[in-house]
Formats: sequence, structure tokens, C-alpha cells
Amino acid sequence: MVKGVLLDLSGVLYDGDRPVPGAVEAVARLREAGLPVRFLTNSTRSPRRKLLEKLRKMGFELEDDELFTPASAACELLAKRELKAHLLIHPDLEEDFEGVEGTDSPGAVVVGDAGPYFTFDALNAAFRVLSEGAAFYALAANRSFRDADGKLSMDAGAFVAALEYASGTEAEVLGKPAKAFFAAALDDMGVEESEAAIIGDDAESDVAGALRAGLGRAVLVQTGKYREGDETGTDPAPSHVAADLSTAVVWLLS
Repeated sequence: MVKGVLLDLSGVLYDGDRPVPGAVEAVARLREAGLPVRFLTNSTRSPRRKLLEKLRKMGFELEDDELFTPASAACELLAKRELKAHLLIHPDLEEDFEGVEGTDSPGAVVVGDAGPYFTFDALNAAFRVLSEGAAFYALAANRSFRDADGKLSMDAGAFVAALEYASGTEAEVLGKPAKAFFAAALDDMGVEESEAAIIGDDAESDVAGALRAGLGRAVLVQTGKYREGDETGTDPAPSHVAADLSTAVVWLLS
């Protein structure tokens, strides 16, 4: 029996600046059924503040602490380990790292989806810090995402892989599919892994990643970045494939 639901954002709740048809009502139906809901995203171009504003403007109702982002996880980790970070992120995300203090010299490199700011100079600067022995944290390592023009664009994963190859340092991924990222949201709901479900459009990070982390069910929706055949290319395979969030919720509640 499902006792809590995790929801991806882009491609599941909305595409670009528009909610997926029926998504607002689907989230409301989960809440009406008495199921706690948490929102998880690997988006690292927009700060937490703007993501919350975007969701509420579209009609989704949520509390601030119901949204879990890789940047928040990174800040907690940096503070816990007292590390100063060398950031390779989009400038819009910098506000999420304000107030994080550490040692005088960077003890960690943090990489997010910097988009057009993934220049050679920026990548090389991060490489040099890693070469000096810094820890390596990737906010996410997704292959692609559905961009504003409706087409797929490269995500941060390729750039994380390039830095891993050049430096010989493996990155610790802080967002999905990291088990700790799922666990933080589940702990907040007070729900065991086996009693939780996730709904996402990424067969690798959302679905297979969640199942490997111990979640009981993972539903892949055919919206967002989904491409025909995605459900056959991952291990474990999705628990269910649904046309969209609305039909995914109907399946979970049944």
C-alpha cells in the first residue's frame, strides 16, 4: 500500500511555463486521499525561490519545506563538512548558496547545470581545484532535459563526466538518483521506502534510481523528456507506465 508520493517537477507537473493538463488536479487528488506529497527536482538552473513561485503561479499548492532540491542538499553537506565550495553553476542558482561558509581554500567543487556558462575556462578552473585534492559534488548528472523550445538539451551529466575523466575524481551525486536524496524526502514524510512511490519522466534518475533506493513503486509518465522505448532501457524497469500524471495517480490510488 502506498503511504507517500514523490513527484518530479519538469515534465511531470509542467512543461516549460505551462502545467501539464490535469496535473494541478492530480496533486490535489493525492492530498484528498490523505497521502503526503513531496516535490523532488534535479533542476539546477533556477533557485528554490523561483521554483516555488513558478509552481504556485501555476496553481500547485505546497509548503516551502515540501520542495527538495540538490542545492539544498549540497548546502547541508558543505556546512556539515565545513567545506568551502568552488561553484560551477548557473549564476541564477548562486542565491541558494549564500551564507555557506567553510575553510579559506575551496575544499569541494560543486557542479550544477551551468548551461552556457560551461565554458572551457570555467571547466578548466574546476579541474584545477579538483587536481589539488578537492572533493567533487554533482548536484545532478542527468543526460538531458526538455528545454523551453520543446526539444531536448544536454544536461550537466556530460560535463560532470568530462571533469571525472580529466581529474580522475568520481563525483558524488547529491540529487536523484542518490539514495540520500530520496531518503531525506521520505524521512520528512515519515514514510518507509517500501511504502513510497515516485512519479517521474526520467527512466534513469527518477524511476530506476528510486527503485534501486528501495522505493516500492515508480511510475514513468509519457510526458516531458520521455521518448518511446524509455521503459525498456533501464533496470529495474518501471512499475507502471502512464500517459501523464493524472493517469499515474489513478493507477496509484487503485
